[in-house]
Amino acid sequence: MNYEETIQYLYNSVPMFQNVGAVAYKEGLDNTVALDNHFGNPHRKYKTIHIAGTNGKGSCSHLIAATLQSAGYKVGLYTSPHLKDFRERIRVNGTCISEKHVIDFVESERCFFEPMHPSFFELTTALAFKYFADCNVDIAVVEVGLGGRLDCTNIITPILSIITNISFDHTQFLGDTLAKIAKEKAGIIKRNVPVVIGESNGETSPVFEAKAKEVGSRIVFADKCGNVKDTKIEPKGGITFTVKDLGTLYCELGGIYQVKNAATVLCSLDMLKNAGLTINEMSIRQGFGSVVEITGLSGRWQKIQDFPTVICDTGHNVGGWEYLSNQLKMQRCKQMRIVFGMVDDKDVGTVMEMLPKKADYYFTKADNKRAINENDIMQLGSKLGLTASCYPDVKSAYEKAINDSGKDDFIFVGGSSYIVADFLSDCI
Repeated sequence: MNYEETIQYLYNSVPMFQNVGAVAYKEGLDNTVALDNHFGNPHRKYKTIHIAGTNGKGSCSHLIAATLQSAGYKVGLYTSPHLKDFRERIRVNGTCISEKHVIDFVESERCFFEPMHPSFFELTTALAFKYFADCNVDIAVVEVGLGGRLDCTNIITPILSIITNISFDHTQFLGDTLAKIAKEKAGIIKRNVPVVIGESNGETSPVFEAKAKEVGSRIVFADKCGNVKDTKIEPKGGITFTVKDLGTLYCELGGIYQVKNAATVLCSLDMLKNAGLTINEMSIRQGFGSVVEITGLSGRWQKIQDFPTVICDTGHNVGGWEYLSNQLKMQRCKQMRIVFGMVDDKDVGTVMEMLPKKADYYFTKADNKRAINENDIMQLGSKLGLTASCYPDVKSAYEKAINDSGKDDFIFVGGSSYIVADFLSDCI
């Protein structure tokens, strides 16, 4: 099989949450442990950092990986979902796993894993852990796929656990209260392994504190560390932070939600230094200032062009849109145009209530089985008094938005990671 045939084999042979949703979710770690044993427990051959949370996992993972790489470490990075190419999920020093490695893994191991009927994520995790060992990485930054306690990444024993924040998402798996969701994510807290919690909360903090006490782990809440003193959104993109012990620190990621992510990452870097890693000021500045170039991160308040300004962002749930809606309202433009769609396991109604009223909407759907039909989105938008038209795919919606725009307009593309994925694949 060539690479495209191999990827199609994976998509068609093992259930993939990105495409089919809940039916791809497998509770329990039996398959993961069997795969890990088969490959000789590769994750034990390098240090790991484990990152969970409702929002911000990807940004924090990339910022930490970029900083460690800038400090001279060989860094593995495992994240999900991908936007354009499956290989984005597995990187070493910012370079995606090669097509050949993916092909060879499937061809040489399919006789072993096919009878197991693993999920897509179980198989991908096994591939990532083995690949990092084969590459002799010094450390791997591992993002949780869903939840924490039963996520198949949870076989690792990291040098640091991080939980960015808790809000409502995937409630059918994780629970219908913040405390229940926090309990699932607290499952990554390991005995005697320190943990950083990005945001303290009256409902979730006691859950984390109880778990940390139970397993003898030091717990630190990043929002109480006081690392970030002030922030300034830069007109040309990015954010400048005023940081304790560092002074001004520029981050090229421009979403206002990055303020809390930066606090989480800076606190985590302090903890990693305490764990024996060598991280100096220059590596932090380089990691924050060049994270996109170093790691290949995309889709986080990403500016595509000027005149008209075009921004895309992968924020896709209520917690993410609490920030995105505020940032959209901050934009100064002649006319705002929003290309928007969502998938069926999100709180669509609540998100759409947050959308700016003074905008022209181009409702659409991603090329994904879970995408909500654009006409259904249109009906919800009409009830909210939104000015809108609808389109069968992201490309046609974006092209219409561009054609309608003058140089002083502002176009936003988002609502779902899959909308952004189609946009970056088909329109850029």
